[in-house]
Amino acid sequence: MLPPLIDQQYVKDHLGELVVIDSRWYGRSGHDAYLGGHLPGAVFVDLSEELAGAPGPESGRHPLPETGAFAAAMRRLGLDEESHSVVYDDAGGTIAARLVWMLRALGRSSALLDGGIGAWTGELDRGEVTPAEGNFAPRELPAARLVDIEEVASYHGLLLDARDASRYRGEGDPVDPRSGHIPGALSAPCRENLDETGRFLPAAQLRARFAALGIGAGTPVISYCGSGVTACHNLLALELADLGEGRLYPGSWSQWSSDKSRPIATGSETP
Repeated sequence: MLPPLIDQQYVKDHLGELVVIDSRWYGRSGHDAYLGGHLPGAVFVDLSEELAGAPGPESGRHPLPETGAFAAAMRRLGLDEESHSVVYDDAGGTIAARLVWMLRALGRSSALLDGGIGAWTGELDRGEVTPAEGNFAPRELPAARLVDIEEVASYHGLLLDARDASRYRGEGDPVDPRSGHIPGALSAPCRENLDETGRFLPAAQLRARFAALGIGAGTPVISYCGSGVTACHNLLALELADLGEGRLYPGSWSQWSSDKSRPIATGSETP
C-alpha cells in the first residue's frame, strides 16, 4: 500500500509499476491541458464525468458516482485489483485528492504526487494514452467513511470546512445558492495544508495545524467543502499527520445550502 503522498523521484524510480493518472480540472474538463503535456504514460480522468454522479440540488454538485460506473471508469484507466496508482493535478492536489481518497477508502493503493505536474522535472508526453482495460471490481465505499446530510445535521463533533475562508464566513459564494457555513463547522481551508511552492507541509506542521482546531490522534472528524472534492484534501492531510482517517460529507455545502430548511451560519467560529 502506497502512503498518501509520494514525490516525483519515487514516480521516476517506479514509473513502469504505477498507473499514473492526470486529474486536472478547471470547472470544466482538463483534457485539453492533458493532451498538451502530461507525465509519461499518464491516463486522463474527468472529475465531473467519471468521479461524480449526476449533479442536483438534492445531491450536490459532485455526488459520489454510482459504484458500477466508478469501477468501469477505473477499468478504463487500466486499474487492476492490485494496481498502485499515483494521481496528480496542477492545483496542489486539491482535485486529485478526490480519486486518491476514494481508492484508499476502498483499500486500494493510491497516492498524490506532491506538487503535481508543476513539480515534475522530467519530459512530458503529449496526446492520448489508451491502456489495456483493467479488472477493477465494483465495491461500495465503506459506510463508516461517509456521512449524509441528516447525520451532519445532528452531529456535535468536529466538522471541518475545506473552502476558502471568505466563503466559509459568508462573504459571497460564486457557485452555491446561499453563502456561509454549516453551523458549528470550523474553517480549515485545504490550501493551508500546502507550503508556498504547492507541496504539502511536513507531518509535524500538519499536526500543529490540526491541533489548533482541537484535533488529536483518533479525534472523530467530518470534512466537507463546496461539493465533496477538496474536502478529501483535508482527509488525506489528516492521514499524513497520523491523526486518523476522518469521514467525508459528499453532498457538502452545495447540498446543504440548496435545502432552505437547513440553517446557515456566517462569520467565524472557534474551537
